[in-house]
Amino acid sequence: MGKKGKRDKKGKGAEKTLAKMEKKVSRRAKKEEEDLEALIAEFQSLDAKKTQVIESSCPPPSPRLNCSLCAHPERDELILFGGEYFNGQKTYLYNDLYIYHIRKNSWAKLDIPNPPPRRCAHQAAVVPTAGGQLWIFGGEFASPNGEQFYHYKDLWVLHLATKTWEQIKAPGGPSGRSGHRMVVCKRQLIIFGGFHESARDFIYYNDVYAFNLDSFTWSKLAPAGMGPAPRSGCQMTPTPEGNIIIYGGYSKQRIKKDVDKGTLHTDMFLLKAEGAGKEEDRWSWSRLSPSGVKPTPRSGFSVATAPNNRCLLFGGVHDEEEEESLEGDFFNDIYFYDVGKNRWFPAQLKGPKSERRKRRRGRQAEAEAAGEEQLQLPPPQGPLEIVKEVVAEDGTVMTIKQVIPGAAEDKDRSGSEEEDEEEEEEDEGGALGQAVEPCPRSSAMVAVKHGVLYVYGGMFEVGDRQVTLSDLHSIDLHRMDQWKVLQEMDPKTQEWLEESESDEEEEDDDVEGAEGGEEEEESSEEESEDEEGEQQHPAVQPGEAQAQYVARTEQYWLRLARSHMGPEAKDKKVLKVAHAMAKTFHEDAI
Repeated sequence: MGKKGKRDKKGKGAEKTLAKMEKKVSRRAKKEEEDLEALIAEFQSLDAKKTQVIESSCPPPSPRLNCSLCAHPERDELILFGGEYFNGQKTYLYNDLYIYHIRKNSWAKLDIPNPPPRRCAHQAAVVPTAGGQLWIFGGEFASPNGEQFYHYKDLWVLHLATKTWEQIKAPGGPSGRSGHRMVVCKRQLIIFGGFHESARDFIYYNDVYAFNLDSFTWSKLAPAGMGPAPRSGCQMTPTPEGNIIIYGGYSKQRIKKDVDKGTLHTDMFLLKAEGAGKEEDRWSWSRLSPSGVKPTPRSGFSVATAPNNRCLLFGGVHDEEEEESLEGDFFNDIYFYDVGKNRWFPAQLKGPKSERRKRRRGRQAEAEAAGEEQLQLPPPQGPLEIVKEVVAEDGTVMTIKQVIPGAAEDKDRSGSEEEDEEEEEEDEGGALGQAVEPCPRSSAMVAVKHGVLYVYGGMFEVGDRQVTLSDLHSIDLHRMDQWKVLQEMDPKTQEWLEESESDEEEEDDDVEGAEGGEEEEESSEEESEDEEGEQQHPAVQPGEAQAQYVARTEQYWLRLARSHMGPEAKDKKVLKVAHAMAKTFHEDAI
């Protein structure tokens, strides 16, 4: 009894500390979020001008991170929403909606009136109700310089049959956050964890909320037992019995002023529903100790529900902190977790059956021709690491490491790479080219449809440079024979602006393109010739007095605000938006 009382007391103390910290972060973040609310409101007013649904064929989405990718519950389609892109100087936010047609291997853009505001790091889930619904909760909006954040706590539903957005306003939901996880369990949306960050503080969560899809009401769960520590970016998987599995994740703690320490979590928990079917479900936490080969510690991994009562983990990164640098090892491997057996195991590619037959025949023919009884093959080796160097247009050398499992694959390898490429092209109909594994990456978007895993985008780093991907790969999880390249991308073509150049060049960029989504996809020349008459941010001219420069900067922000708000907007409101825009870019001229 004594030990139990101490644990209860310790738990209550932790709750009080968490509540105090949340209040502190909320107070400091309030001012920052007020500065960004004006920008968000203006973007929403622009979206409100859309009056009809327009679906049009389009090229693949531009590179982006932290968007959501879901499989349509009734059609052979994938749904991509939102996301962010960072080019070294500016952060771009999106709220556009793309549909990937699986059978056609083509993309379409879907413009629907009154969508959710631009965001990233949100969560999305689909249910088959009424022709299909896409539910979205939370996420964040970042200032172009990436130093201010607005965390959403809103809930939206996209009715896929009628192509209409609807915001669901129900009290008692989670606080604003990003990096959380959300799954559909029975007739509920279950949300766990996440974090809230301001310029100076941050807080990680381990609370659990449920949204009832029938009554449209929120409830905060109070599971019994010791649950996971606060974290974001974990694996969250529902089971057929109505339980939920939590694995891994990331969190950080402040050791001292301006010094934070990150933690990669590798523990695993079961959130079990007890008393299902009664008026009020009861939940309890218990710790899991899975067998098998567990994933190596990492963050930024992607998760999806796989066939045969399994869930999968793809990719991620393990950061190695040194005194003056942060080096990351990126992954492109797949791990399966068998829910029924409570067991982890790594995936192994088998290779196409036709290719394996050709390889066996080829080895037999070579052995006979050489007069050997059998072809002597080297013993199975460990994972093979392939290093590729890519030179970007600016001269930056990017080294991409690719790890290929050796034990199962090496037995079936042929002696000629050229023959392998030809055979793989034949297996794919010659349309998709060489079948290769996705390069190692973190934060990829994944979805499973008809037992096929689709992997879109992600990112990897080379020194201080971040490469955001927009390629699309797929693999049949039943056969596990080979990856297929559905959409390629050349990292060399991606623009990267050095941070050292940002002080001067940041002022020359178009503001709307930096804050918005669609504008970034157009060229800089098109932006400078925008029909709304937007001009480049004024730079200090040689010999110009400070007062003259301040006056020109004032006019710049006012013209920019007026162009977006229209001639009917009141002067006070225009001035307020101009203030917010200027402050976001660290301008104090107005």
